[in-house]
Amino acid sequence: MAFKPIINLFSVLVMLFSISLLAPLGISFFFEDGVEYIFLTTFVATFIPALLTWSVTRKSNEEMGTKDGFVIITLFWVVLSFVGSMPFVLSGMSFVDSFFESMSGITTTGATVISGLDLLPESILFYRQMLQWMGGMGLIVLAIAVMPLLGIGGGQLFKTEIPGALNDQKLTPRIKETAQALWLIYLTLTFACAALYYLAGMTAFDAISHSLSTVSIGGFSTHDASIGFFNSLSIELICIVFMLLSAFSYALHYFAIYKRKPLKYFHDAELRFFTSILLLIFVLSILFCYLLGYDGASLRQILFQSVSIVTTTGFVSTDYSSWPTVITFLLLVGAFIGACSGSVGGGIKSWRVLIMINHAKINIMRLVHPNAVVSLKIGSKAVDDKVAESVWGFFSIYIISFMLLLLSLLATGMDFESAFSAIGACLNNLGPGLGSVSETYSSVTDFGKGVLAFAMILGRLEIFTLLVLFTTVFWDK
Repeated sequence: MAFKPIINLFSVLVMLFSISLLAPLGISFFFEDGVEYIFLTTFVATFIPALLTWSVTRKSNEEMGTKDGFVIITLFWVVLSFVGSMPFVLSGMSFVDSFFESMSGITTTGATVISGLDLLPESILFYRQMLQWMGGMGLIVLAIAVMPLLGIGGGQLFKTEIPGALNDQKLTPRIKETAQALWLIYLTLTFACAALYYLAGMTAFDAISHSLSTVSIGGFSTHDASIGFFNSLSIELICIVFMLLSAFSYALHYFAIYKRKPLKYFHDAELRFFTSILLLIFVLSILFCYLLGYDGASLRQILFQSVSIVTTTGFVSTDYSSWPTVITFLLLVGAFIGACSGSVGGGIKSWRVLIMINHAKINIMRLVHPNAVVSLKIGSKAVDDKVAESVWGFFSIYIISFMLLLLSLLATGMDFESAFSAIGACLNNLGPGLGSVSETYSSVTDFGKGVLAFAMILGRLEIFTLLVLFTTVFWDK
């Protein structure tokens, strides 16, 4: 294990994070909300130690390998969640609640223990949004863009952080350029979203704040009523568009923008599957409302919640938890499927579900025609059986992890509906659940919040990246 390079990288990451605190500090001075000391104290307490540590370890020449990548990626989210909890602790929240809120922000989950958002200082509200924005694409990718300047290679880190479509293909010849391309797309979407929100009627503060959590598919809001606070069709439509764009693979955005191949969107099998699932859930929700005679949800509300939940964003325009149970659980199933690979969304990911469905169809066909030679294809690309086996292995571990986490939460005395939705919402980085956790998670016990925080990071790292650290094989020399 290359300890010095790992410590050096962590120092750089913490310094980058501490510098970002200057943004909410500036917001605090601008609005004169009286909490400047929170961000100033956190900045000093994080930047100086990180700078000293970096100066001590910066001359290390050790190379980092695959194992180091797994350790760094996992510890990064944990350490950053601890560091990110400091402003919440200084604002008066308990340590458990602060860590939960920070972990939820960094992992773009969107679950919160805070009520009365409309009464909080603007700087605290902006800080929550900023946490999600930084976690959306991952500060790891930003670090990779600058790491060559520090003399540190980041190839293994990039492969570990970006699963799915981007894992096996570099969009540009150099990893640094790849990371910069992704961040430029991310920034462009953020600026465009903020501008459109502002033109649609949001204040400048709300427009910028909500653009950060929309593009990151985080779901935090500056208001308790979330997007429903604005009661604006134009704002909801803008939100829908950018939630979808962020749920699409960034590889597709790259080819459309940099390579000028917009038809990639139409030719991508995973994107077609994702949009089909979204459309199916939307239509079924309308159908169930009709069959059950329920008139408490409009087409506009159903459309917004379908996109918000399936993309694992977690914004709400209405209290959808009061809808018929069959609809709320249907939406939750959509969150389990999740966004596209290479996006900032959560869930199992559409490409895995697509592979499992096609692999199952082929095996059924082989039962009927044992001698038939049938290959697994996604679109026009053949998929090796080993990939399908790996996906099924992931799904098995996912189900086992879900059941163990659910049992742990039920042991705290929580009812089944709330516990099931809470684990589903946190493991899939969705945010709002059902029952007692439909608005906030403040009623969950400290132990339960710890379980849910673990579920958040497990989902953010797509399970294997975290669980591999608990195997003896990983630590064998």
